Amino acid sequence: MKIRSIILYSLLLFVTPIFAQPRISSNTEKFNFGRIEWKKAVKVEYVITNTGDKPLVMSNVTTSCSCTVADWTKTPINPGDKGTVVATYDAKTLGHFDKEICIYSNAIPHLAYLTFTGEVVREVNDYSKSHPFKIGNIGIDKTSIEFPDSKQGDKLTAILNIVNLSDRPYEPILMHLPSYVTIKRSSDVLLKGQRGSIQLTLDTKQINDVGLTQSSVYLSRFNGDKVSSENEIPISFVLLPDFSKMTKEERSKAPTIHLSSTSFNLSNELAKEDKVTKVINIFNSGKSPLIITKVQVFNTAIGVALHKKTISPAESTVLKITVHKKDFNNKDNNKIKVLMITNDPSQPKVEINIQTKKQ
Repeated sequence: MKIRSIILYSLLLFVTPIFAQPRISSNTEKFNFGRIEWKKAVKVEYVITNTGDKPLVMSNVTTSCSCTVADWTKTPINPGDKGTVVATYDAKTLGHFDKEICIYSNAIPHLAYLTFTGEVVREVNDYSKSHPFKIGNIGIDKTSIEFPDSKQGDKLTAILNIVNLSDRPYEPILMHLPSYVTIKRSSDVLLKGQRGSIQLTLDTKQINDVGLTQSSVYLSRFNGDKVSSENEIPISFVLLPDFSKMTKEERSKAPTIHLSSTSFNLSNELAKEDKVTKVINIFNSGKSPLIITKVQVFNTAIGVALHKKTISPAESTVLKITVHKKDFNNKDNNKIKVLMITNDPSQPKVEINIQTKKQ
């Protein structure tokens, strides 16, 4: 009887991990506001993704102080879908702050913590930390805009924070907007030293193809400005296949991708050779055919050759990656990625990182 009990206990230990369960992940766990002005409320939005295989429910979100108010997605978030937690902080005192947000959910563990930090000052005059980049006499907080990974039908937002460092009133305008992006300005005109923001909304319903999409917008530096490389702000996002409607049974029969390597350093080989080729083995350990719908590279120095796009269960294929040293773009010759989109619901996006310079 004792032996049977031990066997039963062992079986339970083995079976328990395969039960379906939600998993909670955030695009960032710690956000830094930098310096903010006293009595001016600020917001941070955390993008929450359910990386599990059961609907995620955030039952409550609490904050560590009364000066922070939280709002969150209260409807169930299906596997692969996204929700948000938005924290509004209205500082009551000057000085540094470090605040905490606690998410109660049906994921395991049931509690997840997010934090935000910064410093409250009476007036912000030094914008070197909050707006470290410049386009003309306009300070900005980022030089590129990367939306989170999404699936068709999602609407995502990103914020470009700006400050007018010129001596004249300034009208913030983003030129050459792609059709799938709309904007909303916090203010039509910014006076000298005044801060503002431009909210960009991405409508993925207008995108038909999965994978990485890249474009550019151009921030005006003055009235009547024209587009150039000096005021260019790249935009990028990755559209993934939608597996949210897959049943539990369909997921159990899905393909599963395995790669022999997802990163390698070529710095030593490229110091001696003008061309280096690496081979990656791709294996399907799932129960249905693995389909690699797209392979993308974003540097003319990289060439790829995929032996076959459809891999049957228990079979493999080969991806050859060739790096040509002479074709490197100086801006992009440090870290290079190869992106693959697959029909594996657990890994629809696979990145292979290539290091070409010694750190």
